[in-house]
Amino acid sequence: MLLIVVTIVATALRSGSSTNSPAAIASVVPSSQLAPNAPPAPLGMATAPGNLVLDVPINHRRITAIVYHGVGTQNVVPLVPLGSQKNAGILNTIAKMLTGAPDGGGGPSYYVDDAGQGPSTGSVDVGAVAGTDVYSPVDGTIASIRPYVIDGRAHGSVIEIQPTSTPADVVTLTNVAPAPGIVVGTTVSAAKTKLGSVVDLSKVLTQELAKFTSDAGNHVHIEVGPAPATNGVFL
Repeated sequence: MLLIVVTIVATALRSGSSTNSPAAIASVVPSSQLAPNAPPAPLGMATAPGNLVLDVPINHRRITAIVYHGVGTQNVVPLVPLGSQKNAGILNTIAKMLTGAPDGGGGPSYYVDDAGQGPSTGSVDVGAVAGTDVYSPVDGTIASIRPYVIDGRAHGSVIEIQPTSTPADVVTLTNVAPAPGIVVGTTVSAAKTKLGSVVDLSKVLTQELAKFTSDAGNHVHIEVGPAPATNGVFL
């Protein structure tokens, strides 16, 4: 029995990775070697109450890292990641090995950054180089588009989507330059409708995602929260 436990601990130490270890850092791919800007394969990334499923919004071959973190906002709905956590603690890893608990629902692997305020899965950043196409994570309707303002200047847009499956929610995407034809009222389909592209914020601010990659940390930011609604009608 002792041998089994020692073996499990050794395996957990090898498989667990801290956010600062080389295994936790995504390598930079030269632009000439980047995968095509194609739509992502339909794949659930996270769920939220009410059976809302968020699909991966970027082609998986162009993703640098997926990181969940708190945003200190009371109205956000904590997400439930569907993949395996790459920086899970050793006790968590050992518990899963001993119980045979699954790592997730077959979604992409991810990190959790506990540095933010609020629930640690209150939002998710999907990293990719600037200019990478961003697709809708849900079926729904564009409810709002507004500039994303930093220090008085617009850097892309904030796009809000009212999901078809949970119309009392709003899915918010930030750091996106909208594609032509994406306007309020547009019907979108998960992993099919191109919303726009990732904005380059590397010269504007230090992006937390860069702790998990070896690039500037550009990404699309996604949150889920209650829609500003009355009687189920989005305002």
